[in-house]
Amino acid sequence: MYWKKLSHEQIKETVFKSIEENLDYRGEHPILGIPGTYLDTTEFYPDAPFLKDAPYMSAMVSNPNHIGVHTLSEESVLEVFQGTQKIERALIKLVAEEIFNGNPGEQDGYVATGGTEANIEAMWIYRNFFIKEYEARIGEIAVVYSEDSHYSMPKGANILNLSSIILKVDPESREILWAALGEQITKARNEGVKFFIVIANLSTTMFGSVDDIDMLGDYFSNQNVPFKIHVDAAYGGFIYPFTNPTSRFTFQNPYLSSITADGHKMLQTPYGTGLFLVRKGLIEYVKTEEAQYIPGKDYTISGSRSGANAISMWMILQIHGSEGWKYKMESLCDKTERICKKLEGMSVVYFRNPHLNIIAIEAQYISKKLAHKYQLVADSYEFDPKWFKIVVMPHVKQGTVDTFLMEVEAELKGSKIG
Repeated sequence: MYWKKLSHEQIKETVFKSIEENLDYRGEHPILGIPGTYLDTTEFYPDAPFLKDAPYMSAMVSNPNHIGVHTLSEESVLEVFQGTQKIERALIKLVAEEIFNGNPGEQDGYVATGGTEANIEAMWIYRNFFIKEYEARIGEIAVVYSEDSHYSMPKGANILNLSSIILKVDPESREILWAALGEQITKARNEGVKFFIVIANLSTTMFGSVDDIDMLGDYFSNQNVPFKIHVDAAYGGFIYPFTNPTSRFTFQNPYLSSITADGHKMLQTPYGTGLFLVRKGLIEYVKTEEAQYIPGKDYTISGSRSGANAISMWMILQIHGSEGWKYKMESLCDKTERICKKLEGMSVVYFRNPHLNIIAIEAQYISKKLAHKYQLVADSYEFDPKWFKIVVMPHVKQGTVDTFLMEVEAELKGSKIG
């Protein structure tokens, strides 16, 4: 896991060069067939003086379309936007090979609108894979995920007309209950389910819990049933590999077929920067043959995509370099650990994965008034919450943390719990 840090000037030069390699709507080259153009100049005027020092904003104004998947072949790059599409391809290579330890050139991927789309993309691929390779019927395919999983799992299953097998977890460890897993899979198989799309969480949204991908893989292998494992690392993808050097969530693990990693969480990129990575040969199962007017066809749910979003992800990874990013993620975990030590001193019950910056606190220890004041997130807004969540992000100031902890302690001293 290593890539060299680049300077602001190097990044600026690379991005501006990529924009120049695109065909310019304002240039002399005739562009008659593209159903797009530059941003409306009434509001987004191209001669704004700050743009010469703002590569990301310049990319936004030039408005490149990154429709398609550009890791498949040279034919998948649209000539009009070939410069910035090369940056997206470089981004996919960096994340797949340096962060998730993929072998060179053995992964495809694209910048999706977010983790929801990326997770559904994986389900779509594996549904079609089972249908084409095993002649599976829709009713024979199920999506398997824990009850702590993101809502994109039931959403995707609903869209793709697949059944869901929702696995129960231990209320303290947040680990999947393996006895219940066996019972649920046996029941599903007895009801005619033969093919399994398994979701392994690399940080659940509420708890930051991490599923055991090897245990899941071993279980379904021992059942001798066709399955594919997709990893939802929308939250953990850009922190966990840097704080846990023994992570099993890599492309060297044969159980991992695809992975989601959001840029707009830990990477601090704009919303609309979810990354989808998949082993070579699998994305072909969602090839949209009807997209005849797109070089290389389309394989994505979103279709047209902002090239500027891919550029923002590439820029941030390059300005830090691998060592800088590792330090930043470790610093967030150190700050999270200090909060946990304080909570332990107050005998507050919480859950936290040691490699992540999420702390879920049992709701009985936090008043709703305090939770509202500090914008803690509840596990439910429809029913009485059982947990409140703290996420230690870069904007979280130590003074705010100290004040919050003092108020928690004061409340506990005035209650029976304390």
